[in-house]
Amino acid sequence: MRTLYQFPLSNYCEKARWLLDHKELDYVARNLIPGVHRLLTRWYTSGDTLPMLHDGKVWVDDSTEIALYLDGAYSEKPLISRDPELRTQIIGLDELGNELGDHVRRWMLAYSLDNPHTMDIVVGEQGLMHTFGLLSKPILKKGMKILYQIKPEPVAASRRRIDDLINEIETILLEDAEDGETTYLVGNEFSLADIAVCAAAAPIFGIEGTPWVVPQGEVVPEPVALYRDELLARPFGQYVMRVFAQDRKAKVDWRGQ
Repeated sequence: MRTLYQFPLSNYCEKARWLLDHKELDYVARNLIPGVHRLLTRWYTSGDTLPMLHDGKVWVDDSTEIALYLDGAYSEKPLISRDPELRTQIIGLDELGNELGDHVRRWMLAYSLDNPHTMDIVVGEQGLMHTFGLLSKPILKKGMKILYQIKPEPVAASRRRIDDLINEIETILLEDAEDGETTYLVGNEFSLADIAVCAAAAPIFGIEGTPWVVPQGEVVPEPVALYRDELLARPFGQYVMRVFAQDRKAKVDWRGQ
């Protein structure tokens, strides 16, 4: 059985789950403890980040590297076109999606990290972190604030960069629009580009079936709610929501085990 090692709250891990689900491959998702995860990732891939996929004798980290591996190992339902021009476009948009993901993560954590629900997701529903949550949550929260630079200036800079990236992606989206209707980002075919961009942006939209849904009875922070409404009125936001509705057929719960 394939195993995807993940942080449930990560938009990059959502990207990796989507890659596997698109390929219709069986797998399980396993949560790792932030910080301690490096003991496993460095041993098997020499890297520091999640997601990390274990498939037979193969270990692959980084969501883009996982996409490249899956297309090489499993030819059905390709993620990246073999056409050189389209392939270049898809890889370029994946890079934009990855950059967008970094800034969305920082900006969203600035408004959600102090929410107890967010830390409940981080520690998971079982395991040592969950058992010793009263001790682990403050430590994890402090570590995440340091790691992701959750400070006023970097957060403000990320918000500006999110705008720039969304404008750039939206321009690309509209270039290939037919009769004013947006389709997919490259060649009118669903690809890695769409997964990368939509997974990166997903925390802003709080889409059902993702870890960014605000629990019943809680209110979305005003800056997030206002930005969400602004984007939903634009082609970019409508595109993200449509792709999730049509193409995100999740087989594995994001909560992991």
